[in-house]
Amino acid sequence: MNTSVVNAQNTQQKLPAAGTAAIVGKVDGIAIEAKVASPSEEITPLQIVCVFEYTEGDVFNSPSALPPAVNGMIHVDNQLKGLITTLRKSGKFEGHALETILIYPPKGSISAQRLLIIGLGDKTKFTPDIMISVGKTGMREALRLGVTSYAHASDLKDGGLDSPTQLIIGNVLKGAFEAYQTELYLKNKHLTSFKPLTKLTLLAGPAFYTASKSAMAETITTLNK
Repeated sequence: MNTSVVNAQNTQQKLPAAGTAAIVGKVDGIAIEAKVASPSEEITPLQIVCVFEYTEGDVFNSPSALPPAVNGMIHVDNQLKGLITTLRKSGKFEGHALETILIYPPKGSISAQRLLIIGLGDKTKFTPDIMISVGKTGMREALRLGVTSYAHASDLKDGGLDSPTQLIIGNVLKGAFEAYQTELYLKNKHLTSFKPLTKLTLLAGPAFYTASKSAMAETITTLNK
């Protein structure tokens, strides 16, 4: 959603404050939480963020990206003293589709104990279906790392893509629980082991919180059938 639309929404309705959160439901015993928070501020064992392949100024200067005050990727990058921009601009992390890199943030930077960045590929070739695979990748990495909860921020609008919020949220959850159910299948056959996951938090900006909650509720109902 572009800046003018976000500003229009801000003037037409009172948006939820930072920290607003709700457990929308459960799937496989895992609580699914919607929360208004920047990924730089969320206190969690593992924070997942997503980036497209780098183009100059794509987060900071693109007119289609969310403004700095509500752009979670800018917040994370600033708290890490420009590390994400450095990695992307130098080609050390290119952001190819489903490419991952794990960072242990220094104390005093972002609030998460670990930061997993997942690549989204070329923004001009994006389709919502990739978010199913992103959801799978995030879940599998969370289980591999042994965390019992994690937070996910898709960051599509931060990167300048006017994405369909509800479809993206639904696809992330669908992918995450397809992966989780596969891991449960393997665990039941004594072919893997992992700590039980207790909570998955999906972060949203204030203007997108209501739509995100609605999509989560609908997807949870579908997954529990």
